[in-house]
Amino acid sequence: MSENVVHLHKNLEPADEPAAVTTLTVVPDPVPAPIVPLWVRSGRAVKTAVTHERTKTAARAAARHSLYTFNGGRIVARRTWDGKTGARYERMLRAAEAAGNYEVAEEWEERLQRFREARHRRRMDLLHSPVDVAKGIAVGTGMGIGTLVALGIVMAINNGEIKDVITPLAATIDFIGLLIRIVQVVWGPALTIGPFLALLALWAVGSKQQAAPAWALPDNIRSSEGEPITPSIVVKALRDLGVPALRNAIKEMGDAGASMLGPIRIAGCGVEVDVTLPSGVATNEVQNKRRKLAENLTRHEHEVFITIPEAARTVRLWVADSGALDEPIGPSPLVTDETMTADYGKGRAPWGQDLRGDAAALSVYQRHLLITGLSNQGKTAALRALALWLALDRSVEFRIADLKGAGDWAMFDGLASLLIQGPTDEHVIQATEMVEGLVTEMERRLQAPPGTVFLPLVGIVDEAQVAFMCPLKDADKNPYGGSKATSRYFMAVRKVHNQGRAVNVTLWEGTQDPTDQNLPKLVREGAHTRASLVLGTESQAKMALGDKAVEGGAAPHLLRQGLDKGTLVVASDGITIPAGQASITIRTHYIDDDAAVAIIERAKALRDGVTTLHAIEQSDQDRDPLADIAAVVGTAERVRTKDVVARLSTLNSGAYGKWSFIDLKRVLDGTGAEPYKSDGVMVVGRDRLARALANRDGEGSASAAE
Repeated sequence: MSENVVHLHKNLEPADEPAAVTTLTVVPDPVPAPIVPLWVRSGRAVKTAVTHERTKTAARAAARHSLYTFNGGRIVARRTWDGKTGARYERMLRAAEAAGNYEVAEEWEERLQRFREARHRRRMDLLHSPVDVAKGIAVGTGMGIGTLVALGIVMAINNGEIKDVITPLAATIDFIGLLIRIVQVVWGPALTIGPFLALLALWAVGSKQQAAPAWALPDNIRSSEGEPITPSIVVKALRDLGVPALRNAIKEMGDAGASMLGPIRIAGCGVEVDVTLPSGVATNEVQNKRRKLAENLTRHEHEVFITIPEAARTVRLWVADSGALDEPIGPSPLVTDETMTADYGKGRAPWGQDLRGDAAALSVYQRHLLITGLSNQGKTAALRALALWLALDRSVEFRIADLKGAGDWAMFDGLASLLIQGPTDEHVIQATEMVEGLVTEMERRLQAPPGTVFLPLVGIVDEAQVAFMCPLKDADKNPYGGSKATSRYFMAVRKVHNQGRAVNVTLWEGTQDPTDQNLPKLVREGAHTRASLVLGTESQAKMALGDKAVEGGAAPHLLRQGLDKGTLVVASDGITIPAGQASITIRTHYIDDDAAVAIIERAKALRDGVTTLHAIEQSDQDRDPLADIAAVVGTAERVRTKDVVARLSTLNSGAYGKWSFIDLKRVLDGTGAEPYKSDGVMVVGRDRLARALANRDGEGSASAAE
């Protein structure tokens, strides 16, 4: 058993390791804050109180309501003056003369003359009215007293009391006395309250008219509503534009610049006014100040459009109601009207609305089309909306290459004769061969006998910049992309642009972010209809629409990216453009995928059935014409012979590109699937083809067995 020993003496031996030393850190006292004088603290408090948002709101409210009352008085005085004088007629007369509308000016002058004649007659009548009034009062008083006395006599006879003769007269006198006493009681308070009631009435007038500066209005009104566009506001906005010649000319005008303005007309969700600029001021000086002009009119830049009409030295201003352009325009008639059909030659596609709120419809008849813009701004939707309308014309054949491959055109499977979808180089090769197939068909039609009628053939290439930028080369070292004479896609597009429209072969292209590399100059200038969504720069806008359109006011580069999706600036003779303008801005209808599928189903019901190819076969070796004919007929009960020939050319242009009805008949003769007439046209039957293939295969099997 062990015991613990406790040592009671101190061990003087030094320890093996030094003991830990505690270091003390002296922390100085914090420096006392400097003493701020009382007057500085008071000034800061006053500044905080004055600049506080509640103080600003209260100050704006006080100024607003005071100005409502003051300006309400001005409005009432102006209305009274206009009612008593011919000021209104003179104002309208000057405006009509300034606009050069002399017929309207003569009408207002005639109205002013009639007003003055009527006023003169009233004033002449006042010379005789005192005597007439006195006579009227005397006669009325006498008749009234006589009537009361007669009534009293009747009462006296009835009651047998002679004093009843004056009873009605006494009662009338007592009633008049009561009225006098009531007036005496009310008169004092009325004199006290009356001015307040008058001020309240003036405040109500000013409040209804929002007669206060914009800075004094409540935040919700200032942010959602701009000032109404009046002649004085337009002139003031032009005067403050920063153009010295314009400012000096307005100051020198006797009518303060009103003669520059034409009538302010309601135009859709805004107003429109023509401004005749004074000598020495160019129209582009106003165009280049669009942002400042919009802000002077209390609008955002995208809410003001400046165009150049036919009249010399004139700019046309269209000013939207504040916030109106951010409201949707409603569904497309293609969605709401299930009975709508299309007519390639005479019809117009319901594309959207212009800024005036009128329907914007586009004719695509024999017009090549180009739509461009930044990515994800609605290019494909705008292009597809036109194709959806045209699909309702059963005579139109579509060949489509979607080089994005996201399924935006998938609903055309079963309606288009060729549908290529995908972003790879292989898809670019297929798209190039598709356009070259359009060239082959175009050349065949151009060599047809005079008077031959050709059905519309529309080729569509979406995301065409992918084709132009493709670096691949074919076996002969010719590039697919690029803009040289050896570029296959470029040259095919140029050939279609040059002669395709003459035989109803047209090409529609959609492309992103145009440059000289991904959209060559000759290609963009070959399109008859050029449309652009929002772009980044003015140089891109000129690439998309042309110099003339941009210099005339077209400004897709001033649209708002992301906010103005589907808003297009269009330069085309296929759409109604206001006289003197080179372009028109429209807001297109958006048709979603579900609605697009429903429209295509209606279009398919108009057709006999279309077999859609998803690739082009180029080899013409070992072809089986009978099997290929059956393939292009597909599930349709019967197909017209000319459609069969066109589909064969699409299937393999090398083997069938030069085929005619005679070649088709030569292959089918003796097979039991010969063309026959149905409803007056030559057709090829599906069932006959199936029997012909079955009989041929059966004979082949029997020969092999022998």
